[in-house]
Amino acid sequence: MKRLVLAWVAAAVAATGAAVAVLALLGTGLTGDSGHVLSPAEVRAALNTATQRATGTPADGATPASGTPSQTAQGKLIRTPGGTVIASCAGDLVTLRSWSPAQNYSVDHVEPGPARRAKVEFEPEEGVDVELEIACSDGLPVTRFGS
Repeated sequence: MKRLVLAWVAAAVAATGAAVAVLALLGTGLTGDSGHVLSPAEVRAALNTATQRATGTPADGATPASGTPSQTAQGKLIRTPGGTVIASCAGDLVTLRSWSPAQNYSVDHVEPGPARRAKVEFEPEEGVDVELEIACSDGLPVTRFGS
């Protein structure tokens, strides 16, 4: 029994040593670290790129504050504490292209349009509903928040 345990320990040590050696040859080490540490400027640039892809914000990196719409190729992104909406206008008719509740919220009611006014209501598990009414002004979606 003692020989079996010693043989198992020896095999485990050999396998671990082989794995560490292979990883060292690949240049990534045990944690996958390539040895390159990002500078603060590189981190900001990477985050800016990821944010632009996710929200369609301008290349200058300006990201809209919560509740502030930003223009995307498919419409206007509107972020609220209750969730996000993408709305677009065709003349004076607004259409909700998509809506997605935030964590711990659900969609209670939607009037997606196309119509002069579109509505969506995000309902939290606890607390006050977030109601949005969206219309078009000068060809762009404009939001009015309700309660």
